[in-house]
Amino acid sequence: MTKRVLISGGGIAGPAVAFWLRRFGFAPTVVEVAPGPRPGGQTVDLRGVSRVVVERMGLMAAVGERQMHERGLEYVRANGRRAAAMPAELFDGAGPVAEIEILRGDLAGILADATGDIEYLYGDSVAKLDEDASGVEVTFAGGTQRRFDLVVGADGVHSRVRRLAFGPEERFVQHLGGYMSYFTIETPEPLNDWMKIYSAPGGRWVGLRPDHNPRFARALLAFRSPVLSYDRRDAEAQKALVRERFEGLGWHTERILAGLRNADDFYFDSVSRVVVPEWSRGRFALAGDAGYCGSPLAGHGTALSLVGAYVLAGELAAADGDHLRAFPAYQARMQAYVDQRMELPPGGIKMAMPMTSVGVRLRDTSTRVMTSRPFSGLLAKMAIAKPDAIDLPDYSVERGDPVRIAAEQAE
Repeated sequence: MTKRVLISGGGIAGPAVAFWLRRFGFAPTVVEVAPGPRPGGQTVDLRGVSRVVVERMGLMAAVGERQMHERGLEYVRANGRRAAAMPAELFDGAGPVAEIEILRGDLAGILADATGDIEYLYGDSVAKLDEDASGVEVTFAGGTQRRFDLVVGADGVHSRVRRLAFGPEERFVQHLGGYMSYFTIETPEPLNDWMKIYSAPGGRWVGLRPDHNPRFARALLAFRSPVLSYDRRDAEAQKALVRERFEGLGWHTERILAGLRNADDFYFDSVSRVVVPEWSRGRFALAGDAGYCGSPLAGHGTALSLVGAYVLAGELAAADGDHLRAFPAYQARMQAYVDQRMELPPGGIKMAMPMTSVGVRLRDTSTRVMTSRPFSGLLAKMAIAKPDAIDLPDYSVERGDPVRIAAEQAE
C-alpha cells in the first residue's frame, strides 16, 4: 500500500520533501498556513551538496533563469562611502555571497511548480496529532480530520508539528540576541549588484540587497536585543517595533522606513538556533529549520533544507517506507553535515553587529585585513579544505527511479 505522508510547511523544505517522496512512490500532502506560495524574502544560496540535490531534481535550469548576480557584500558608512567589502569570488566562492544566489521566494516558487500535481492544503494548518499503532489522525485548524501513515514537520523555527509531537518551543529554540526584518522597497540608490550594509551603534544593521528589477531592493533591518514579547501574528505591531528601533539613523534609513509602511512581504523574527537532539519520534519526523537551524548568522539554512529533504525521503524509500528503520538512518546520515553547517561564525552576533562606533570600526578594519593578500588566499585554502561532511547517496539509482530511467533512455 502506498504510504500517505502529511508534510507541514510549504516553504523550501516541505515541497522538497514532497518532491522526492512522490518520485519514490509515496503519496505526499502538503499543508501550508499561508494562502499560497509566499513571495519575497531575502537572497539564499546553493553551494556544495545542495547544488547536487537541485541538479538531481532537474531544476538547475529553472534556478539559473531566476539566479541573482551579486558582486559581494559591502559595508558602508553613514555617508554611503565604502568601509570594507567582501567580493563574491572571495575565498573561492566560500564567502558570504555564493556562486549561485536566488531570492527565497523565487526558489519556493520553483519548488511549488515542480510539485504542482501534489495535493496542497493552503490556508490551513495542523491543530492536533493523535498517533496510534497504524498511523496518525490529524485534525486541521479548519476542522477537518484525515489519517496519514507519517507526518513530517517542515514548518520552520516555530514548527507546530514539533510543538505538538516533540514538546514546547523553548526546549529547542535558542535565542541568539537579535531580531531581523526583511521586505521589498523602491531602492534609494543604484546598488550595482552589491549587497550593502550600514552598521549603526547599538548593534543595528540597515541593509539593501539587489532585486531582479533594479528599481527595487530587498531591505534588511536587524538589531541586537534580548528576548522581546510581541504578537507574531500582528504585522503592524511588529512594524511599529522596527520603526522605534531605527528612527533617526543615517544612510538610507528614512527611505527604508518609509517603504516599510506599505510593504506587503514584511517578515520579522528572532535570530535563533534550533537544536533538536532527535529529529524523529514515532511516526513524526522533522526537516529543515524545524529540526536544525543555525540561524541567519550561520547561513546554510536552504542547503540544510534541500539536503535534509532528499536524505529523509531517500531513506524512507530505501527502507520501503518503514519509518522505524528510515528515521534513524536519516539522522545518522545527516548528523555530521548538520553539525558542520550550524557552526556560528567567530564572535557570533557580537562581532557581526557591534554595539559601539569603535566596535564597528574594528570590525571593518578586520574585514579589510582578512580580505587582503595574503590573508584571503590563506583563508580560501582553509575553506576549501573543509568539504561537506556528508556522503550523499544517489537514491534514484538505488531505487530504480522511473523519472531518471526515462531521462537516461531518452538520451
